[in-house]
Amino acid sequence: MTDIDRIKFLEHLGNQIKKLRKERGLSLRQLAQLCDIDYSDISKIEKGQRNIQISTLLELTRGLDIHPKDLFDFKTDVHL
Repeated sequence: MTDIDRIKFLEHLGNQIKKLRKERGLSLRQLAQLCDIDYSDISKIEKGQRNIQISTLLELTRGLDIHPKDLFDFKTDVHL
């Protein structure tokens, strides 16, 4: 996987997180309170600017009240 592919994947993942957050009517601050992640970090994640750990993904799924697989339910042109 190239660096460009990694960046694209992080952007797709961030867009998915943002979409799920907005579907639930949550602001960045509200989601931050639900999952104990700073809202500025969530903003960076949604913009694809932060590579995150599995534990952070799990916190986000808890805050969004979703199954972890839902975070990865998006189409991408990245060659995995």
